[in-house]
Amino acid sequence: MPLPRELWSPSGTIIKRSNLHGYVQWLQRQYQLTFDDYETLWKWSIENPADFWKSIWEFFEIKSYTPYKEVMSKDPMPHTQWFDGATLNYAEHIFRNKTDQYPAILFASERQALTKISWAELEKQTAALQQFFIQMDIKPGDRVAAYIPNIPQATIGLLATTSLGAVWSSCSPDFGAGSVLDRFQQIKPKILIAVDGYSYNGKLYDRMEVVREIANSLPTIEKIILIPYLHDEPDISGLKNIALWDDVIATPSQKLTFTPVPFSHPIWILYSSGTTGMPKAITHSHGGMLLEHLKYLSLHNDVHPGENFFWFSTTGWMMWNFVQASMLAGATIVLYDGSPGFPTLNNLWKLAGEASIHHFGTSAPFIIACMKAGLRPGEDNNLSALRSVGSTGAPLPSEGFDYVYEHIKKDVWLCSMSGGTDICTAWVGGNPWKAVFEGEIQCRCLGCAMYAYDEEGNPLPPGEVGEMVVAKAMPCMPVYFWNDPEFERYKSSYFEIFPGVWRHGDWLMITPGDGVVILGRSDTTLNRQGVRIGTAEVYRAVDKIAEIKDSLIVNIELPHGGDYMPLFVLMKEGKMLAEEVKDRIRQQLRKDCSPRHVPDAIIVIPDIPYTISGKKMEAPVKRILMGISPEKAANKGAMRNPESLDFFVEMAKKGDDSLKKR
Repeated sequence: MPLPRELWSPSGTIIKRSNLHGYVQWLQRQYQLTFDDYETLWKWSIENPADFWKSIWEFFEIKSYTPYKEVMSKDPMPHTQWFDGATLNYAEHIFRNKTDQYPAILFASERQALTKISWAELEKQTAALQQFFIQMDIKPGDRVAAYIPNIPQATIGLLATTSLGAVWSSCSPDFGAGSVLDRFQQIKPKILIAVDGYSYNGKLYDRMEVVREIANSLPTIEKIILIPYLHDEPDISGLKNIALWDDVIATPSQKLTFTPVPFSHPIWILYSSGTTGMPKAITHSHGGMLLEHLKYLSLHNDVHPGENFFWFSTTGWMMWNFVQASMLAGATIVLYDGSPGFPTLNNLWKLAGEASIHHFGTSAPFIIACMKAGLRPGEDNNLSALRSVGSTGAPLPSEGFDYVYEHIKKDVWLCSMSGGTDICTAWVGGNPWKAVFEGEIQCRCLGCAMYAYDEEGNPLPPGEVGEMVVAKAMPCMPVYFWNDPEFERYKSSYFEIFPGVWRHGDWLMITPGDGVVILGRSDTTLNRQGVRIGTAEVYRAVDKIAEIKDSLIVNIELPHGGDYMPLFVLMKEGKMLAEEVKDRIRQQLRKDCSPRHVPDAIIVIPDIPYTISGKKMEAPVKRILMGISPEKAANKGAMRNPESLDFFVEMAKKGDDSLKKR
């Protein structure tokens, strides 16, 4: 296979200043272990998992109130126990970084100019909310739910909740009531924190009716804490046991305290997208998240104390939790509430300059949107502080890599990463020791025994595409799914295909240079004439067509043999799908991929269906086109744009000639 183009390599100074270098030096001093390159270090970390995770515990000086008996048990996944006997608190490890040298939070929104919150103020408000929770008799294990945007109050809510050993769970206010209840009814929260509305794309959205429906449908709620975010005096009629945020944080309090909890004690509950059924309530642990987040953010993202860390997210996506975790490394978190494209696509890059952001995180689709819009963020903004650009949410095509270096910053470190809600981190990602190559993620992360498997469960050699699997347990794996005492749903989600091995549901290729290429979700694979095609391959090629804004592809297997593979395209404003454009799409797919990648039809649609967390919805579209009712095919409440399914429903009703062959 042709060698990819090198786009960036770390200088000797970057390598020596990196936290990874400090960790390797520590291993040599502490355990007389010597590693001359990353691959040798990675191999040691997966072959000696107990020694590796013990070293992470010691290197980051984890504060435990009681000693652990053993690092990891011999139980197979998903029953492996970690650091049994240890008691600790995630929030305490954040506040040990408090300082008056730089702020804890920088915040801006569509309606709020950039503002600072000091560590002293963060601690004061967290202590007040903690005291209010204590007065409400909140105990370890109780659930606190939040219907809230990406604002400082959400961070305070998380920290106060985890400080007591209670369990946090949040949804962003663009979720409909049905989707919120699908999540929160599973966990039976005692406290609901909510906003009265939010702003997005310059428009105001009052959500008090939704708050009423949520609150009145959750009988376990004992108190509602309302944040007047949209109106000074929101309409609270129809709500009982309500307290306003300003009154709550005025609660007299003493010093912020931290409740020690077992390593495996739940810290928060995240949710799968819920596009095809009830969302999975994925539960992570205090200890597992603490070790993993310290490892990734310090060693792989190379975050240093005093740096400003940003990732565009909502509270309904795991990257919001990941942003909060950067405070474990001593970072100042940068929060933004609103549309990334309002008033223009340059808005977040402008924020990067104003806030002197060192680590700027976004999604691959956002980078592609900026590229297609012809943005030149490096010319239009002061990005002198910018050290890294993080990309996740979807595979970043080679053109996206090139765009970052040509038009954002020539010497920036592009940290493409991939993981998921399942683990609230990245399996594969950045590496301050290695070069960045076009189209590749730099490495498999430390402690992650990841391989590409064939259909029989055999590891594939470099350069071959297979199922992404993780062969050994990691502390960041969920401790359980809520309300899944026998682990039935947990096991069926990850361990049905390869018993005892975690199957993540992505196509993976390990490159000859130990880089990583993700080729899209394996559960939306296009099985084309016996050849498996990852959707990301198609999207990378179609993204090169200037007239196309976005695209979606599915492949429908026909009962009497054969298949039908339509490509749906969203055109840029003012552009038409002329035959010449169709020909260029076909030619690009043949050139970049193969003749089998060329679709049977290219169809213009008004919008591409996305989940609220930004995932394309290939599987629900395929189900609708196969005749399944939209109510069963997709949960519209979990969608960013539910009306986008109408086109496919009509298409199925009318019966495209190819669909009639079903």
